[in-house]
Amino acid sequence: MKIAVTGKGGVGKTFIAGTLACQYAAAGNKTIAIDADTSPNLALTLGMSEAELEKITPIAQNTSIIEEKTRTDYPGVFKLVFTVDDIIKNQSIQTPCGVSLLVMGTIQSMGSGCACPANSVIRNLIGHLITESDEVIILDMEAGIEHLGRGTAEHVDVMLIVTDAHQASLVTAERIARLAREGGIPRVAIVANRVRGEESFTRISDVAKSLEIPIASAIPYDEDILDAGVRGISPVHLDTPATKAITKLKNWIDGASIT
Repeated sequence: MKIAVTGKGGVGKTFIAGTLACQYAAAGNKTIAIDADTSPNLALTLGMSEAELEKITPIAQNTSIIEEKTRTDYPGVFKLVFTVDDIIKNQSIQTPCGVSLLVMGTIQSMGSGCACPANSVIRNLIGHLITESDEVIILDMEAGIEHLGRGTAEHVDVMLIVTDAHQASLVTAERIARLAREGGIPRVAIVANRVRGEESFTRISDVAKSLEIPIASAIPYDEDILDAGVRGISPVHLDTPATKAITKLKNWIDGASIT
């Protein structure tokens, strides 16, 4: 099972990705969560402390790994093809809820389409996990699907586009949906988050209809989840309307993957 969770920054995708990952792990699935966001904090949702998060060196900033994997004997030339199994084994972090976490990190270079060594390592690593791994893989992504090249996007089982009713979030959701179609992702769905009532759900539903993609789940606005964030508490084990809605989302994903 390969699940990519994306959406505009601030719509709650990290909460949804982390809760899904912990629920899959609790169900007995070997689960790897990939924090591919430019502002990585999935570790907090998975139950790690802020101090533990600060100790994590993202893959993209781990110069020893980058050099080991891409170095050649020729200045300015680096390898594009290499194995990454050891990175998964040695760099994944075990979290309190039983999920293995890999933090990718931001690519520190000019140009979004760069072929820098760090970018090459990230693409190879994500490509390997998506195309060859038999675990449940959940990617908490930045807006868009740039991390998923055309050779790997088709192996993602489900792309979840998280959005609330704000216009900017809905515009981003439309863009991501188009990119997902172009990338060959077979199942794309909207997750309506922080739904405050019929009006906000209708706004999201209208966009989903225009895109001809389903709404996988409607997650209600939940003060308990916001309060957990303020207090620095992982929300994944809370018994609230929002976490119950994510359980329904997991059931939808499991059903969609076998149809």
